[in-house]
Amino acid sequence: MGGRKNLSPPPSGRTNLASCIVATIFLIFITIIILIIFFTLFKPKTPVISVTAVQLPSFSTTNTTVTFTISHYIAVNNPNRGVFTHYDSSLQLLYAGNQVGFMFVPSGKIEARRTQYMAATFSVKSFPLLSVINRQPEGMNGLRIGPSLEIETKMEMPGRVRVLHFFTHHVEATAECKVVIAINGGSVLGFRC
Repeated sequence: MGGRKNLSPPPSGRTNLASCIVATIFLIFITIIILIIFFTLFKPKTPVISVTAVQLPSFSTTNTTVTFTISHYIAVNNPNRGVFTHYDSSLQLLYAGNQVGFMFVPSGKIEARRTQYMAATFSVKSFPLLSVINRQPEGMNGLRIGPSLEIETKMEMPGRVRVLHFFTHHVEATAECKVVIAINGGSVLGFRC
C-alpha cells in the first residue's frame, strides 16, 4: 500500500517562544530608532522674532510731556517642521520701567519653515518725560543731535507647534528692543534688539 511519508514533527514550544522574543526585540529596536529620528528632526524650536524697522509717523512734545505714534515692522521666522499657531500675543512700550503703550497682536498661524512679516502701529498717549539723554553719537562728523529719549519695546508671542498632527509643543517667542528717539526732530536715531 504505499509507504509512509516522513512528516517532520511540529515545532516545539521553545522554538515559538524564541521567535516571539526575537520579533519583540526587533519591534522595540525599530520603535527606539523611530523615536530618536522623530525627536532629532522634529524637535520643537522657539520661533525667532526680528524687528526690521521702527518709525515715528508723528511726534510732538509740549513742556515736559511727549506724545507720538510708533510703527514696528517685525519678521517672525518659524524654524519648525510644523505649523506655529500663536495666540495672546502682545507688544508693549516701556519708558523708565513704566508701560506707556500696549497692543494685542491678532492670533494666527505661521507655516512650517516660513517667515511672516507684521506691522504694528499704535498711538502713545501723552506721558511726562522723566529723564532725557544727551547723546553725541560717534561718526556723526561732530554734529550735536541734542537730547534724546530711550524707550523699550517688548513683544511676546506664545503659541504651540503641532508636529505630524499628533504631538503638540508649547513655545514662546520674545523680543526686546531699545529705541532711541531724538526729541528735537522726533526721529528714530537707532534701535538695538
